[in-house]
Amino acid sequence: MDVLTWERVHMLDRSLAPASGLTSHEAKARLAQYGPNEPASAGHWTWMAELRSQLLSPLVLILLIAAATSGFLGQRADAIILVVMVVAGVGLNFIQSSRSQVAAKKLRDQVAVHASVLRDEHWTEIPRVEVVPGDLVSLSAGDLIPADGMVLEANHLYVHEAALTGESMPAEKSLGGKLFLGTSVVSGSAILSVERTGKHTEFGEIAARLAAHPPETAFERDLKHFSLFILRAVLFLVLLLTLASLQAHRDPMQSLLFAVALAVGLTPEFLPVIISVTLTSGAIKMSANGVVVKRLAAMQNLGAIDVLCCDKTGTLTRAVLELERSVDAQGGDSIRTLQWASLNSRF
Repeated sequence: MDVLTWERVHMLDRSLAPASGLTSHEAKARLAQYGPNEPASAGHWTWMAELRSQLLSPLVLILLIAAATSGFLGQRADAIILVVMVVAGVGLNFIQSSRSQVAAKKLRDQVAVHASVLRDEHWTEIPRVEVVPGDLVSLSAGDLIPADGMVLEANHLYVHEAALTGESMPAEKSLGGKLFLGTSVVSGSAILSVERTGKHTEFGEIAARLAAHPPETAFERDLKHFSLFILRAVLFLVLLLTLASLQAHRDPMQSLLFAVALAVGLTPEFLPVIISVTLTSGAIKMSANGVVVKRLAAMQNLGAIDVLCCDKTGTLTRAVLELERSVDAQGGDSIRTLQWASLNSRF
């Protein structure tokens, strides 16, 4: 493909692209200046952060407090049992989350998008993340548009923009038209001058809002409420029994030991393990069918669905208007209204 003339590039006021594309040195400098071409930072998963989130669960905290109290008061058997239950529940969750993160990363690496750019006066395939403002990108049917920019050259170019506009029909693009990250070429070919990459693209602004911390699921919310209820009930009963025993002039240490034993008995030690085993079992069955479950709590949400409604423009809807009935001013059926409407539409 011939190198673009400067006159074509000069037609775009905001174009950063030189006539022969970028050199490797220029591209490296711009990559350092603008950053990688990623719409939103997915965040780096670390085992420390995952373990911390697991241990900060209200129910786990209750069990740890009960274990520490039991150990402090000399009830080592109760303390060991509680610690074992916590380790088992947290361990299962941690292992499953780790496996899911590794699987998700492999999938992302397998479907990494590449782009054909003009570097050092040669067309070169590079990963999308290395595309920088000023790059000239060659596009053809089936290509994913790697960044926001303007069309320098177009040949019967049609682009699918449903991800941004919701329109099912492809949009025709001509010289000087705008192309956006997240859309794809349906037919034709083009040369794109990249203007914005990564978080600065239209798609990047949307992705940045979606990349925020996921909202609490109904299952997590209900589990937290249950844990807080257990905590309040245990604290109330321990305090009440301790005060009652002291009021009856019983031995304070014996009264405290009895209250702690009651607290341990009221705490559902096996609940974290049961939850982890159940959700992990569902995640394993989903993975056998090619589905990666990154958050175990999502399994309960999926299982709680009674009716799932979905729509996509062009699938359930056809973007076609159909006449259902014609009525007069009083709301009654009227063929004359239809005749007048037909004449008005025609002329």
